Amino acid sequence: MIRYFDLDGETRRPGDKQRRPADASPLLVSLSPCLLVSAGGRRRASVLLLVLIVVALLTLGAMSFFERMFVEHQAAEASVRQTQARLQAESGIEYIKAVVQQDQTTLYQSGGTFNNANLFRAKLVIDDPLAAFRGRFTIFAPQMTETGYYSGYRYGLENESAKLNLNVVLMADDAAQENARELLMSLPGMTEPIADAILDWIDADEEQRLLGAERDYYMSLNPPYAPRNGPLASLEELLLVRDVTPAMLFGADLNRNSVIEASEEPLTIIEGVDNLTGALNRGWAAYLTIDSAEKNVRADGTPKIDVNMSDLQALYDQLVPALGQEMASFVVAYRQGGAYDGDDDQAGKAASGLNLDLTQPGRERITTLLDLIGARTRVVEQGPPGQQPTVVAAAFAEDTNSMRDYLPKLFENLAVNAAPSIPGRININQAPRALLLGIPGLDSNMVEQIIGNRQPEPAAERPDHAYETWLLTDGVVDLATMKRLMPIVTAGGDVYRAQIVGFFDEEGPAYRMDVIVDATQTPPLVKRRRDLVELGPGYSLEILGAAPDEVR
Repeated sequence: MIRYFDLDGETRRPGDKQRRPADASPLLVSLSPCLLVSAGGRRRASVLLLVLIVVALLTLGAMSFFERMFVEHQAAEASVRQTQARLQAESGIEYIKAVVQQDQTTLYQSGGTFNNANLFRAKLVIDDPLAAFRGRFTIFAPQMTETGYYSGYRYGLENESAKLNLNVVLMADDAAQENARELLMSLPGMTEPIADAILDWIDADEEQRLLGAERDYYMSLNPPYAPRNGPLASLEELLLVRDVTPAMLFGADLNRNSVIEASEEPLTIIEGVDNLTGALNRGWAAYLTIDSAEKNVRADGTPKIDVNMSDLQALYDQLVPALGQEMASFVVAYRQGGAYDGDDDQAGKAASGLNLDLTQPGRERITTLLDLIGARTRVVEQGPPGQQPTVVAAAFAEDTNSMRDYLPKLFENLAVNAAPSIPGRININQAPRALLLGIPGLDSNMVEQIIGNRQPEPAAERPDHAYETWLLTDGVVDLATMKRLMPIVTAGGDVYRAQIVGFFDEEGPAYRMDVIVDATQTPPLVKRRRDLVELGPGYSLEILGAAPDEVR
Protein backbone atom coordinates (compact mmCIF):
# COMPACT_ATOMS: atom_id res chain seq x y z
CA MET A 1 0.00 0.00 0.00
CA ILE A 2 1.31 3.42 -0.94
CA ARG A 3 1.30 5.96 1.77
CA TYR A 4 1.48 9.68 1.40
CA PHE A 5 2.50 12.25 3.86
CA ASP A 6 1.27 15.66 4.47
CA LEU A 7 3.70 18.43 4.73
CA ASP A 8 3.26 18.33 8.46
CA GLY A 9 4.34 14.68 8.51
CA GLU A 10 0.95 13.03 9.10
CA THR A 11 -0.04 10.00 7.04
CA ARG A 12 -3.10 9.79 4.90
CA ARG A 13 -4.80 7.17 2.76
CA PRO A 14 -5.64 7.44 -0.88
CA GLY A 15 -8.78 9.45 -1.38
CA ASP A 16 -8.30 11.48 1.77
CA LYS A 17 -8.35 15.18 1.21
CA GLN A 18 -5.13 16.88 1.71
CA ARG A 19 -4.99 19.16 4.59
CA ARG A 20 -2.82 22.13 4.49
CA PRO A 21 -1.72 24.44 7.12
CA ALA A 22 -3.12 27.83 7.19
CA ASP A 23 0.22 29.39 6.32
CA ALA A 24 1.11 26.94 3.53
CA SER A 25 1.81 28.44 0.16
CA PRO A 26 -0.45 27.28 -2.66
CA LEU A 27 2.57 26.74 -4.86
CA LEU A 28 4.32 24.69 -2.22
CA VAL A 29 1.21 22.62 -1.76
CA SER A 30 0.95 21.98 -5.47
CA LEU A 31 4.61 20.86 -5.69
CA SER A 32 4.76 18.79 -2.58
CA PRO A 33 3.67 15.50 -4.14
CA CYS A 34 6.53 15.68 -6.62
CA LEU A 35 9.02 16.46 -3.89
CA LEU A 36 7.83 13.64 -1.79
CA VAL A 37 7.88 11.11 -4.58
CA SER A 38 11.48 12.00 -5.75
CA ALA A 39 13.21 12.26 -2.35
CA GLY A 40 14.51 8.66 -2.34
CA GLY A 41 15.91 8.94 -5.90
CA ARG A 42 17.78 12.09 -5.03
CA ARG A 43 19.50 10.37 -2.14
CA ARG A 44 20.59 7.55 -4.42
CA ALA A 45 22.04 10.07 -6.96
CA SER A 46 24.00 11.81 -4.21
CA VAL A 47 25.68 8.52 -3.20
CA LEU A 48 26.64 7.82 -6.81
CA LEU A 49 28.19 11.25 -7.13
CA LEU A 50 30.08 10.75 -3.89
CA VAL A 51 31.41 7.39 -5.12
CA LEU A 52 32.55 8.97 -8.37
CA ILE A 53 34.39 11.69 -6.47
CA VAL A 54 36.08 9.16 -4.19
CA VAL A 55 37.14 7.03 -7.18
CA ALA A 56 38.54 10.10 -8.93
CA LEU A 57 40.49 11.11 -5.83
CA LEU A 58 41.84 7.59 -5.40
CA THR A 59 42.87 7.53 -9.06
CA LEU A 60 44.63 10.86 -8.75
CA GLY A 61 46.33 9.69 -5.58
CA ALA A 62 47.44 6.46 -7.23
CA MET A 63 48.75 8.37 -10.24
CA SER A 64 50.60 10.79 -7.96
CA PHE A 65 52.05 7.90 -5.97
CA PHE A 66 53.10 6.11 -9.16
CA GLU A 67 54.69 9.26 -10.55
CA ARG A 68 56.54 9.86 -7.31
CA MET A 69 57.72 6.26 -7.16
CA PHE A 70 58.82 6.49 -10.79
CA VAL A 71 60.83 9.63 -10.01
CA GLU A 72 62.29 7.94 -6.95
CA HIS A 73 63.21 4.94 -9.10
CA GLN A 74 64.88 7.19 -11.65
CA ALA A 75 66.75 9.03 -8.91
CA ALA A 76 67.87 5.77 -7.34
CA GLU A 77 69.00 4.46 -10.72
CA ALA A 78 70.84 7.69 -11.46
CA SER A 79 72.53 7.51 -8.07
CA VAL A 80 73.59 3.94 -8.72
CA ARG A 81 74.92 4.87 -12.15
CA GLN A 82 76.78 7.84 -10.73
CA THR A 83 78.29 5.59 -8.06
CA GLN A 84 79.33 3.10 -10.74
CA ALA A 85 80.99 5.89 -12.74
CA ARG A 86 82.84 7.01 -9.60
CA LEU A 87 84.00 3.48 -8.85
CA GLN A 88 85.19 3.12 -12.44
CA ALA A 89 87.28 6.27 -11.98
CA GLU A 90 88.63 4.87 -8.72
CA SER A 91 89.59 1.72 -10.60
CA GLY A 92 91.78 4.04 -12.64
CA ILE A 93 93.64 5.01 -9.46
CA GLU A 94 94.45 1.38 -8.73
CA TYR A 95 95.44 0.92 -12.36
CA ILE A 96 97.92 3.81 -12.13
CA LYS A 97 99.39 2.30 -8.97
CA ALA A 98 99.93 -1.01 -10.77
CA VAL A 99 101.48 0.67 -13.81
CA VAL A 100 104.00 2.83 -11.93
CA GLN A 101 105.19 -0.12 -9.86
CA GLN A 102 106.60 -1.77 -12.98
CA ASP A 103 110.31 -1.50 -13.72
CA GLN A 104 111.43 0.98 -16.35
CA THR A 105 112.29 -1.67 -18.91
CA THR A 106 108.80 -3.15 -18.76
CA LEU A 107 107.23 0.30 -18.93
CA TYR A 108 109.27 1.32 -21.96
CA GLN A 109 108.41 -1.92 -23.72
CA SER A 110 104.71 -1.19 -23.23
CA GLY A 111 105.07 2.35 -24.61
CA GLY A 112 105.80 4.30 -21.43
CA THR A 113 103.62 6.54 -19.32
CA PHE A 114 104.02 9.85 -21.15
CA ASN A 115 101.72 9.47 -24.17
CA ASN A 116 100.28 6.00 -24.55
CA ALA A 117 96.67 5.59 -25.69
CA ASN A 118 96.92 1.79 -25.62
CA LEU A 119 97.79 1.89 -21.93
CA PHE A 120 95.51 4.68 -20.71
CA ARG A 121 92.50 5.09 -23.01
CA ALA A 122 89.07 3.47 -22.54
CA LYS A 123 90.14 0.69 -20.17
CA LEU A 124 87.22 -1.68 -19.65
CA VAL A 125 85.95 -2.11 -16.09
CA ILE A 126 82.38 -3.45 -16.50
CA ASP A 127 81.53 -5.44 -19.61
CA ASP A 128 77.95 -5.65 -20.79
CA PRO A 129 76.19 -6.42 -24.09
CA LEU A 130 74.50 -3.01 -23.87
CA ALA A 131 76.75 -0.02 -24.36
CA ALA A 132 74.77 2.01 -21.82
CA PHE A 133 75.91 -0.37 -19.08
CA ARG A 134 79.48 -0.95 -20.30
CA GLY A 135 81.82 0.98 -17.99
CA ARG A 136 85.35 2.24 -18.63
CA PHE A 137 87.93 4.79 -17.50
CA THR A 138 90.39 6.98 -19.41
CA ILE A 139 93.46 8.75 -18.00
CA PHE A 140 94.55 12.18 -19.24
CA ALA A 141 97.51 14.51 -18.77
CA PRO A 142 98.42 17.88 -20.34
CA GLN A 143 100.15 17.60 -23.71
CA MET A 144 103.30 19.48 -24.61
CA THR A 145 104.45 20.55 -28.03
CA GLU A 146 107.87 19.63 -29.40
CA THR A 147 108.92 23.21 -28.75
CA GLY A 148 108.16 23.00 -25.03
CA TYR A 149 104.75 24.68 -24.67
CA TYR A 150 101.64 23.22 -23.03
CA SER A 151 98.89 22.55 -25.54
CA GLY A 152 95.93 20.18 -25.33
CA TYR A 153 95.82 16.77 -23.69
CA ARG A 154 97.34 13.32 -24.02
CA TYR A 155 96.59 9.84 -22.71
CA GLY A 156 99.15 9.33 -19.98
CA LEU A 157 100.58 10.48 -16.68
CA GLU A 158 102.07 13.86 -15.78
CA ASN A 159 105.40 13.67 -13.99
CA GLU A 160 105.29 16.15 -11.12
CA SER A 161 109.07 16.50 -11.44
CA ALA A 162 108.44 18.41 -14.67
CA LYS A 163 107.28 21.28 -12.43
CA LEU A 164 108.87 23.62 -9.91
CA ASN A 165 108.45 22.36 -6.34
CA LEU A 166 107.71 25.38 -4.16
CA ASN A 167 108.36 23.50 -0.94
CA VAL A 168 112.02 22.93 -1.82
CA VAL A 169 112.69 25.94 -4.05
CA LEU A 170 114.58 27.68 -1.27
CA MET A 171 117.21 24.92 -1.42
CA ALA A 172 118.31 26.42 -4.74
CA ASP A 173 119.73 29.32 -2.74
CA ASP A 174 122.22 26.92 -1.13
CA ALA A 175 124.11 26.84 -4.43
CA ALA A 176 123.88 30.59 -5.05
CA GLN A 177 121.89 33.49 -3.70
CA GLU A 178 118.81 34.52 -5.69
CA ASN A 179 118.54 31.11 -7.41
CA ALA A 180 115.09 30.57 -5.92
CA ARG A 181 113.94 33.98 -7.11
CA GLU A 182 115.36 33.29 -10.58
CA LEU A 183 113.38 30.06 -10.77
CA LEU A 184 110.16 31.81 -9.82
CA MET A 185 110.77 34.61 -12.29
CA SER A 186 110.74 32.02 -15.09
CA LEU A 187 106.96 31.66 -14.67
CA PRO A 188 105.02 33.56 -17.35
CA GLY A 189 103.57 36.78 -15.95
CA MET A 190 105.59 36.60 -12.72
CA THR A 191 106.77 39.88 -11.21
CA GLU A 192 109.58 40.52 -8.77
CA PRO A 193 107.22 41.73 -5.98
CA ILE A 194 105.09 38.58 -6.26
CA ALA A 195 108.17 36.33 -6.42
CA ASP A 196 109.55 37.93 -3.25
CA ALA A 197 106.15 37.72 -1.56
CA ILE A 198 105.92 33.99 -2.33
CA LEU A 199 109.42 33.36 -0.97
CA ASP A 200 108.61 35.40 2.16
CA TRP A 201 105.46 33.31 2.63
CA ILE A 202 107.35 30.00 2.62
CA ASP A 203 110.67 30.90 4.25
CA ALA A 204 111.02 30.32 7.99
CA ASP A 205 112.09 33.81 9.01
CA GLU A 206 110.24 37.08 9.52
CA GLU A 207 112.77 39.12 7.54
CA GLN A 208 111.08 40.80 4.59
CA ARG A 209 112.77 40.53 1.20
CA LEU A 210 113.39 43.62 -0.89
CA LEU A 211 109.95 43.61 -2.58
CA GLY A 212 108.25 40.99 -0.45
CA ALA A 213 105.66 40.90 2.34
CA GLU A 214 105.81 39.49 5.85
CA ARG A 215 103.60 39.36 8.93
CA ASP A 216 103.14 43.14 9.27
CA TYR A 217 101.46 43.34 5.89
CA TYR A 218 99.12 40.38 6.36
CA MET A 219 98.13 41.39 9.88
CA SER A 220 97.05 44.79 8.54
CA LEU A 221 94.42 43.16 6.30
CA ASN A 222 90.77 42.69 7.18
CA PRO A 223 90.52 39.97 8.32
CA PRO A 224 94.15 39.68 9.41
CA TYR A 225 96.14 36.46 9.11
CA ALA A 226 99.73 35.31 9.44
CA PRO A 227 101.99 34.00 6.65
CA ARG A 228 102.78 30.30 6.57
CA ASN A 229 106.56 30.66 7.06
CA GLY A 230 106.90 27.03 6.11
CA PRO A 231 105.97 24.47 3.44
CA LEU A 232 102.69 25.03 1.60
CA ALA A 233 99.79 22.69 2.35
CA SER A 234 98.35 23.14 -1.16
CA LEU A 235 98.87 25.29 -4.23
CA GLU A 236 95.56 27.04 -3.50
CA GLU A 237 97.23 28.52 -0.43
CA LEU A 238 99.09 30.85 -2.81
CA LEU A 239 95.86 32.82 -3.13
CA LEU A 240 96.62 34.15 0.36
CA VAL A 241 99.91 35.61 -0.86
CA ARG A 242 99.91 39.31 -1.69
CA ASP A 243 98.92 40.09 -5.29
CA VAL A 244 98.37 36.46 -6.33
CA THR A 245 95.01 36.23 -8.13
CA PRO A 246 92.91 33.26 -9.28
CA ALA A 247 93.46 34.34 -12.90
CA MET A 248 97.22 34.11 -12.46
CA LEU A 249 97.15 30.88 -10.49
CA PHE A 250 94.60 28.89 -12.51
CA GLY A 251 94.29 30.70 -15.85
CA ALA A 252 91.36 30.45 -18.24
CA ASP A 253 90.86 26.68 -18.22
CA LEU A 254 87.88 26.73 -15.87
CA ASN A 255 86.87 23.10 -16.40
CA ARG A 256 90.48 21.86 -16.12
CA ASN A 257 90.54 19.78 -19.32
CA SER A 258 93.69 21.38 -20.81
CA VAL A 259 91.62 22.83 -23.67
CA ILE A 260 90.43 26.43 -24.00
CA GLU A 261 86.82 26.33 -25.21
CA ALA A 262 85.04 29.24 -26.87
CA SER A 263 83.40 30.25 -23.58
CA GLU A 264 86.83 30.43 -21.93
CA GLU A 265 88.57 32.45 -24.65
CA PRO A 266 87.80 35.87 -23.06
CA LEU A 267 89.56 34.72 -19.88
CA THR A 268 92.86 34.22 -21.68
CA ILE A 269 93.29 38.00 -21.67
CA ILE A 270 94.88 38.82 -18.31
CA GLU A 271 95.42 42.46 -17.45
CA GLY A 272 99.05 43.46 -17.44
CA VAL A 273 100.28 40.09 -18.76
CA ASP A 274 101.42 39.07 -22.24
CA ASN A 275 99.62 35.79 -22.89
CA LEU A 276 99.77 35.69 -26.68
CA THR A 277 101.52 32.30 -26.63
CA GLY A 278 98.89 30.87 -24.27
CA ALA A 279 101.58 30.11 -21.69
CA LEU A 280 99.22 31.22 -18.90
CA ASN A 281 96.07 29.50 -20.17
CA ARG A 282 96.36 27.01 -17.32
CA GLY A 283 97.91 29.51 -14.93
CA TRP A 284 100.90 29.05 -12.68
CA ALA A 285 99.37 25.81 -11.41
CA ALA A 286 100.58 24.20 -14.65
CA TYR A 287 104.18 24.93 -13.65
CA LEU A 288 104.10 24.47 -9.87
CA THR A 289 103.85 21.56 -7.47
CA ILE A 290 104.53 20.72 -3.84
CA ASP A 291 104.79 16.96 -4.33
CA SER A 292 107.60 16.11 -6.78
CA ALA A 293 110.20 13.53 -5.77
CA GLU A 294 112.24 10.69 -7.27
CA LYS A 295 113.24 7.30 -5.95
CA ASN A 296 116.84 6.95 -4.84
CA VAL A 297 117.03 3.28 -5.78
CA ARG A 298 118.16 1.21 -8.73
CA ALA A 299 115.85 0.30 -11.57
CA ASP A 300 115.16 -3.09 -9.99
CA GLY A 301 114.14 -1.42 -6.73
CA THR A 302 117.21 -2.37 -4.71
CA PRO A 303 118.97 0.37 -2.71
CA LYS A 304 121.81 2.23 -4.35
CA ILE A 305 125.29 1.98 -2.89
CA ASP A 306 125.97 4.83 -0.47
CA VAL A 307 129.48 5.92 -1.44
CA ASN A 308 129.75 7.84 1.83
CA MET A 309 129.22 4.85 4.10
CA SER A 310 131.73 4.55 6.92
CA ASP A 311 132.65 0.88 6.39
CA LEU A 312 135.09 1.00 3.46
CA GLN A 313 135.45 -2.77 3.28
CA ALA A 314 131.69 -3.11 2.80
CA LEU A 315 131.79 -0.26 0.28
CA TYR A 316 134.52 -1.94 -1.75
CA ASP A 317 132.72 -5.30 -1.70
CA GLN A 318 129.57 -3.66 -3.09
CA LEU A 319 131.36 -1.53 -5.68
CA VAL A 320 133.35 -4.30 -7.39
CA PRO A 321 130.37 -6.15 -8.93
CA ALA A 322 128.77 -2.84 -9.99
CA LEU A 323 131.79 -1.01 -11.42
CA GLY A 324 134.70 -3.42 -11.69
CA GLN A 325 137.87 -3.52 -9.62
CA GLU A 326 139.64 -0.45 -10.98
CA MET A 327 136.75 1.97 -10.50
CA ALA A 328 135.82 0.40 -7.16
CA SER A 329 139.38 0.80 -5.89
CA PHE A 330 139.53 4.40 -7.06
CA VAL A 331 136.28 5.34 -5.29
CA VAL A 332 137.56 3.90 -2.02
CA ALA A 333 140.95 5.56 -2.49
CA TYR A 334 139.21 8.88 -3.18
CA ARG A 335 137.22 8.51 0.04
CA GLN A 336 140.52 8.09 1.91
CA GLY A 337 142.59 10.74 0.16
CA GLY A 338 140.21 13.17 -1.53
CA ALA A 339 141.07 15.02 -4.72
CA TYR A 340 144.74 15.53 -5.44
CA ASP A 341 145.53 18.74 -7.29
CA GLY A 342 149.33 18.52 -7.24
CA ASP A 343 151.05 20.34 -10.06
CA ASP A 344 153.53 17.56 -10.72
CA ASP A 345 153.41 15.71 -14.02
CA GLN A 346 153.08 12.33 -12.37
CA ALA A 347 150.07 10.53 -13.87
CA GLY A 348 149.90 8.24 -10.89
CA LYS A 349 149.47 4.57 -10.28
CA ALA A 350 146.52 2.73 -11.78
CA ALA A 351 143.81 2.11 -9.20
CA SER A 352 143.62 -1.55 -10.19
CA GLY A 353 147.17 -2.07 -8.84
CA LEU A 354 146.61 -0.50 -5.44
CA ASN A 355 147.14 -2.40 -2.22
CA LEU A 356 144.44 -0.59 -0.28
CA ASP A 357 144.30 -0.53 3.48
CA LEU A 358 140.55 -0.84 3.95
CA THR A 359 140.85 -0.46 7.71
CA GLN A 360 141.71 3.22 7.25
CA PRO A 361 138.75 5.63 7.57
CA GLY A 362 137.19 7.57 4.74
CA ARG A 363 138.16 11.18 5.41
CA GLU A 364 136.61 12.67 2.29
CA ARG A 365 132.87 12.92 1.72
CA ILE A 366 131.75 12.86 -1.91
CA THR A 367 129.19 15.62 -2.54
CA THR A 368 128.50 14.67 -6.15
CA LEU A 369 129.57 11.67 -8.21
CA LEU A 370 130.79 14.10 -10.83
CA ASP A 371 133.69 14.96 -8.51
CA LEU A 372 135.23 11.65 -9.54
CA ILE A 373 135.51 12.64 -13.21
CA GLY A 374 139.09 13.42 -14.22
CA ALA A 375 140.21 13.45 -10.59
CA ARG A 376 143.39 12.00 -9.13
CA THR A 377 143.88 11.11 -5.50
CA ARG A 378 146.62 10.10 -3.04
CA VAL A 379 146.44 7.20 -0.65
CA VAL A 380 148.75 5.40 1.73
CA GLU A 381 148.87 1.76 0.73
CA GLN A 382 149.32 -1.19 3.05
CA GLY A 383 152.95 -1.66 4.07
CA PRO A 384 155.55 -0.59 6.59
CA PRO A 385 154.77 2.52 8.66
CA GLY A 386 156.02 5.82 7.37
CA GLN A 387 155.74 5.14 3.64
CA GLN A 388 154.79 7.99 1.33
CA PRO A 389 151.30 8.36 -0.15
CA THR A 390 150.79 6.97 -3.62
CA VAL A 391 149.36 9.21 -6.32
CA VAL A 392 146.48 7.37 -7.98
CA ALA A 393 145.69 8.01 -11.65
CA ALA A 394 142.20 9.07 -12.67
CA ALA A 395 139.92 6.09 -13.23
CA PHE A 396 137.07 8.17 -14.69
CA ALA A 397 138.24 9.80 -17.90
CA GLU A 398 136.81 13.16 -18.87
CA ASP A 399 136.30 12.46 -22.56
CA THR A 400 132.74 12.25 -23.86
CA ASN A 401 132.82 8.65 -25.09
CA SER A 402 134.14 7.36 -21.78
CA MET A 403 131.61 9.38 -19.79
CA ARG A 404 128.77 8.12 -21.95
CA ASP A 405 129.85 4.59 -21.01
CA TYR A 406 130.45 4.85 -17.28
CA LEU A 407 128.11 7.64 -16.11
CA PRO A 408 124.94 5.52 -16.50
CA LYS A 409 126.60 2.82 -14.37
CA LEU A 410 127.63 5.35 -11.76
CA PHE A 411 124.23 6.98 -11.44
CA GLU A 412 122.30 3.73 -11.66
CA ASN A 413 124.22 2.07 -8.83
CA LEU A 414 125.68 4.77 -6.61
CA ALA A 415 124.31 7.59 -4.47
CA VAL A 416 125.93 10.22 -2.27
CA ASN A 417 123.30 9.72 0.45
CA ALA A 418 121.14 6.88 1.69
CA ALA A 419 117.82 8.75 1.61
CA PRO A 420 115.10 6.64 -0.06
CA SER A 421 113.95 9.58 -2.20
CA ILE A 422 115.12 12.97 -3.45
CA PRO A 423 112.53 15.78 -3.52
CA GLY A 424 112.00 18.63 -5.87
CA ARG A 425 114.46 18.40 -8.77
CA ILE A 426 113.21 19.45 -12.23
CA ASN A 427 112.94 16.83 -14.97
CA ILE A 428 114.78 18.28 -17.97
CA ASN A 429 113.22 15.68 -20.30
CA GLN A 430 109.66 16.85 -19.65
CA ALA A 431 109.76 20.34 -18.15
CA PRO A 432 108.19 23.17 -20.19
CA ARG A 433 110.40 25.68 -21.91
CA ALA A 434 109.55 28.41 -19.39
CA LEU A 435 110.96 26.45 -16.45
CA LEU A 436 114.09 25.40 -18.33
CA LEU A 437 114.81 29.05 -19.12
CA GLY A 438 114.64 29.82 -15.39
CA ILE A 439 117.15 27.19 -14.26
CA PRO A 440 120.32 28.99 -13.10
CA GLY A 441 123.22 28.07 -15.36
CA LEU A 442 121.16 27.41 -18.49
CA ASP A 443 120.99 30.05 -21.20
CA SER A 444 118.59 30.21 -24.14
CA ASN A 445 120.97 28.38 -26.49
CA MET A 446 121.35 25.52 -24.01
CA VAL A 447 117.57 25.33 -23.60
CA GLU A 448 117.14 25.09 -27.37
CA GLN A 449 119.61 22.19 -27.44
CA ILE A 450 117.83 20.44 -24.58
CA ILE A 451 114.42 20.74 -26.21
CA GLY A 452 115.80 19.66 -29.56
CA ASN A 453 117.67 16.60 -28.24
CA ARG A 454 115.50 15.34 -25.40
CA GLN A 455 112.97 12.53 -25.27
CA PRO A 456 110.19 12.53 -22.64
CA GLU A 457 111.01 8.90 -21.93
CA PRO A 458 114.47 7.87 -23.12
CA ALA A 459 114.49 5.00 -25.59
CA ALA A 460 116.62 1.88 -25.23
CA GLU A 461 119.10 3.17 -27.83
CA ARG A 462 119.91 6.21 -25.62
CA PRO A 463 120.19 4.82 -22.07
CA ASP A 464 122.40 7.76 -21.06
CA HIS A 465 119.38 10.07 -21.50
CA ALA A 466 117.76 8.35 -18.54
CA TYR A 467 120.11 10.41 -16.35
CA GLU A 468 120.44 14.17 -16.16
CA THR A 469 124.15 13.88 -17.04
CA TRP A 470 123.23 13.56 -20.72
CA LEU A 471 123.54 17.34 -20.72
CA LEU A 472 127.25 16.75 -20.15
CA THR A 473 127.77 13.83 -22.53
CA ASP A 474 125.83 15.57 -25.31
CA GLY A 475 127.97 18.66 -24.92
CA VAL A 476 125.14 20.95 -23.84
CA VAL A 477 127.04 22.03 -20.71
CA ASP A 478 130.58 21.61 -19.38
CA LEU A 479 131.56 19.66 -16.29
CA ALA A 480 131.65 22.67 -13.97
CA THR A 481 128.14 23.74 -15.03
CA MET A 482 126.83 20.20 -14.70
CA LYS A 483 128.06 20.06 -11.11
CA ARG A 484 126.16 23.27 -10.32
CA LEU A 485 123.01 21.88 -11.95
CA MET A 486 123.01 18.56 -10.10
CA PRO A 487 121.00 19.78 -7.05
CA ILE A 488 118.36 21.29 -9.35
CA VAL A 489 117.81 18.95 -12.33
CA THR A 490 116.99 15.30 -12.91
CA ALA A 491 115.88 13.05 -15.74
CA GLY A 492 113.47 11.08 -13.57
CA GLY A 493 110.67 11.51 -11.08
CA ASP A 494 108.27 9.11 -9.42
CA VAL A 495 105.28 11.20 -8.36
CA TYR A 496 102.57 11.30 -11.01
CA ARG A 497 99.46 13.37 -11.59
CA ALA A 498 96.52 12.44 -13.80
CA GLN A 499 92.89 13.13 -14.53
CA ILE A 500 90.74 10.02 -14.54
CA VAL A 501 87.28 9.90 -16.12
CA GLY A 502 84.92 7.01 -15.35
CA PHE A 503 82.20 6.73 -18.00
CA PHE A 504 79.79 4.48 -19.92
CA ASP A 505 79.89 3.81 -23.64
CA GLU A 506 76.44 5.39 -24.06
CA GLU A 507 73.83 7.38 -22.16
CA GLY A 508 75.43 7.49 -18.78
CA PRO A 509 76.97 9.85 -16.27
CA ALA A 510 80.71 10.51 -16.16
CA TYR A 511 82.83 10.99 -13.06
CA ARG A 512 86.11 12.95 -13.25
CA MET A 513 88.81 13.27 -10.63
CA ASP A 514 92.35 14.61 -10.33
CA VAL A 515 94.84 12.46 -8.42
CA ILE A 516 98.50 12.52 -7.44
CA VAL A 517 100.15 9.13 -6.90
CA ASP A 518 103.48 8.88 -5.08
CA ALA A 519 105.48 5.93 -6.40
CA THR A 520 108.60 6.70 -4.36
CA GLN A 521 107.25 4.19 -1.87
CA THR A 522 105.88 0.68 -2.17
CA PRO A 523 102.97 0.27 -2.55
CA PRO A 524 102.34 3.66 -4.19
CA LEU A 525 100.34 6.14 -2.15
CA VAL A 526 97.58 8.51 -3.25
CA LYS A 527 98.88 11.85 -1.94
CA ARG A 528 96.03 14.02 -3.22
CA ARG A 529 92.64 13.49 -4.78
CA ARG A 530 90.12 16.06 -5.95
CA ASP A 531 86.74 15.26 -7.46
CA LEU A 532 85.99 17.35 -10.55
CA VAL A 533 82.51 15.99 -11.22
CA GLU A 534 80.97 19.43 -10.74
CA LEU A 535 83.05 20.64 -13.70
CA GLY A 536 81.47 18.10 -16.04
CA PRO A 537 83.08 15.21 -17.94
CA GLY A 538 85.46 17.59 -19.69
CA TYR A 539 85.79 15.35 -22.74
CA SER A 540 83.42 13.93 -25.34
CA LEU A 541 82.65 10.21 -25.51
CA GLU A 542 84.68 10.03 -28.72
CA ILE A 543 87.75 11.46 -26.97
CA LEU A 544 87.18 9.20 -23.98
CA GLY A 545 87.23 6.21 -26.34
CA ALA A 546 83.65 4.98 -25.91
CA ALA A 547 82.63 2.02 -28.06
CA PRO A 548 78.88 2.25 -28.87
CA ASP A 549 77.04 -0.90 -29.87
CA GLU A 550 77.03 -0.12 -33.58
CA VAL A 551 80.84 0.18 -33.73
CA ARG A 552 81.88 -2.35 -31.14
